[in-house]
Amino acid sequence: MLKLALLPVVISQINCPSEAQSKKMNVLFISVDDMNNNLGCFGHPLVKSPNIDRLASSGIAFANAYCQFPLCSPSRSSLLTGLRPDRTRVFDLRYHFRQDLPDRVTLPQMFMNNGYFVARVGKMYHYGNPGDIGTNGLDDRVSWSERYNPAGRDKTSLELDIINYTPQRGLGSSMSFLSDKAGKDEEHTDGKVADQVIELLKKNKNKPFFIGAGFYKPHCPWVTPSRYFDLYQPDQISLPLVIPSVQENYPAPALASTNPLPYFGISYDQAKDCKLAYFAAISFVDAQIGRLLDALRDLGLEENTIVVFWSDHGYHLGEHGLWFKQSCFEESAKTPLIISVPGLYSAGKLCRKNVELIDIYPTLAALTGQTPPNDLDGISLVPLLKNPGMDWDHPAYTQVQRSNFPGHSVRTALWRYTEWDFGKKGVELYNEETDPQELNNLASNPLYSGVIKQMQDLLKKVHPAPVDGGKAIENTKEKFSN
Repeated sequence: MLKLALLPVVISQINCPSEAQSKKMNVLFISVDDMNNNLGCFGHPLVKSPNIDRLASSGIAFANAYCQFPLCSPSRSSLLTGLRPDRTRVFDLRYHFRQDLPDRVTLPQMFMNNGYFVARVGKMYHYGNPGDIGTNGLDDRVSWSERYNPAGRDKTSLELDIINYTPQRGLGSSMSFLSDKAGKDEEHTDGKVADQVIELLKKNKNKPFFIGAGFYKPHCPWVTPSRYFDLYQPDQISLPLVIPSVQENYPAPALASTNPLPYFGISYDQAKDCKLAYFAAISFVDAQIGRLLDALRDLGLEENTIVVFWSDHGYHLGEHGLWFKQSCFEESAKTPLIISVPGLYSAGKLCRKNVELIDIYPTLAALTGQTPPNDLDGISLVPLLKNPGMDWDHPAYTQVQRSNFPGHSVRTALWRYTEWDFGKKGVELYNEETDPQELNNLASNPLYSGVIKQMQDLLKKVHPAPVDGGKAIENTKEKFSN
C-alpha cells in the first residue's frame, strides 16, 4: 500500500509539469539483436551511432546493464515475463515459457489489460524467420493485439551472395556478411520494421500505445547497404590479443561458447573483416532507430512517450578468442540499455550502477502508474532515473547452460564471480576495477578467499545448489503450440 501511495509522487518528480501529465504515457519499446556496448554514448571511439546517442542525450544510458541469459529466447522471455530463467525454464531456443506459466501476465499484456493499443513489429520474443507468424517459433500471441513480421532482401534474395567464412554453420549463426551495393534501407528487413512502426505510430497517435519495434541487426549474417560499410576502414579495425598463458587460467566451460578457438576458426584478418561488418550493421540499425525518433518528433509524441532501447545480450568480438555470445564474461553479459522519459531532469547522464534487464518491467509499471504482478524478480529503476549517481547496491546475475550443467555469474560494483556446475567444474573471480577485460582469474589466490565467500553467498540467494546434486534442469514437455 505504501508503494502504491507514493507512485504518483515519483512520477510527478520525474516529469515536468505539462499537458502530458493528464494523459497516459505511451511506450515505444525498441529492441535490437546481439548488440554490445560498442556505441558512441558508451564511449566507443570508432562506432558511429548518432541516433542511439541522441536518444541517450534525452534519457539515461545504463553503462552496466546485464542480461539474465546471453541467448535470444531465454533473455527475451526473462525480460518480458519479469522472471529469471530458472523460473521461466527457458534455457534454449526450443522451449516456451507458457508450458509452465500458462497464465503469466507479460509486460505487453499488462499494458493491454490497462487499455493500451499493444503491437509488435519484427523480433520481440524469439521465433522463426521473418515472415513466419510464429506457428513454428516462440512468439507469444496473447501478448499482442497486432503482430507484423516484415522480410526484406537481406532475408530473401541475397543469401546466396553472402561471404561465408564458416560454411559448417547456418547463415543465422555464422561469421558471414555482405555489403549490399544495390539495396536501399527500406528494402532491408529492419528498414521495413521502421516503416511499419511509423505507420502504427501515425494510426494510434491519439490513443495510449505500447509498440514494440523489434530490429534484427546486428545479428549475423551482417548484410546491410554498402554505405554503412563505407563508414569504416579496414585499417581502423583491430582485435584483442589472445594470450595462451591467460587462456590456461580459465575453466574449460568459460571458453566453450566458441568452437574452435580462436575466432571461430577463421584467420585474424577474416575476423577483422567480420568486425567491420558488425560495426556497419550497428550503424545501419542506428539509422532506422533515428527514423523512429524523427517520427515521434514530427507526430508531436515526444512529450508523452517513454522510449526504452535494449539489446537481448552483448556480443564477443574476439575477446578471449571468443565470438558470438553465451559466455559469462562482460562482453556477452553486458547489454546496452537506455530509458528516455519526457521531462527527465537528469537527462543525458550516464549511469554506471549495475542493473538488469528484468528491471525494465517494474520500471515501466511505475512510470505509467500500473500495478504489475507481485512476484517480479526485478526492481524499479525510477530512483536511478531521478539520480543516476545515487547509492545503489544491487548485484546483477547472468547464467548460461553447457549441455548438462549450468554456469552462474554474479556482478557487483567491484567483482565478477562465476561458478560452473555449482563450482564442480571451475570458478572465476575478476576485479572489474583493475582488470575490466577479465584477464586475471583470482579464484585460486588464497588472498581472495573472503571475497569468494561473499560472492558465493550472493550467488546462492538466486541460484542455490539443487538437492539432486546439481543435475541439469531439463525441459521434457512437448513443444508448446503457440
